[in-house]
Amino acid sequence: MLEVRLHGRGGQGAVTSAELLATAAIEKGAYAQAFPSFGPERRGAPVVAFLRISDGPIRLRCNIVRPDIVTVLDPGILRIVPVASGLKGEGVLVVNSKADEEEIRELTQHKGKVVKVDATRIALEELGLPITNTTMVGALVRALEFISIDDLEGPVRDRFGRLAERNLKAMKRAFEEAQICGAR
Repeated sequence: MLEVRLHGRGGQGAVTSAELLATAAIEKGAYAQAFPSFGPERRGAPVVAFLRISDGPIRLRCNIVRPDIVTVLDPGILRIVPVASGLKGEGVLVVNSKADEEEIRELTQHKGKVVKVDATRIALEELGLPITNTTMVGALVRALEFISIDDLEGPVRDRFGRLAERNLKAMKRAFEEAQICGAR
């Protein structure tokens, strides 16, 4: 089973990101679940979303504390939330950041693979807003072996309707521009 934890801020689309990936996995014949974890937070407050993908039924209904992948939609979260907490040693950290690899590692203490992309810049250029959900899905797909960019076209079109093209463009750009940094 693949377990992914997504960190963002309310309104950035961490929950939507998890749902899009779960839908794509289900459409490929896998089992998946996506769910948020937040209390009375408001727009802009830190939130967490979770995603599980498996080739068999998923019976777990708890938060993910030992993820295979952690995705960070907002670079400011790196300074206030221990995002790499519980991330498996061979796990992958996918980060929206224009910082260099060393700074990301210093902030997170993660020694495994890092996938980084300036998703905020891409979102602003393609969507006109700093909402990084579909952009970060593109970067996250770089870390996945089961789901491809093409697998997400249907779920993105269903979710975003007339805004789908711009979101797909942002997602594809992030996939292409994401930098993969090996484990240390």
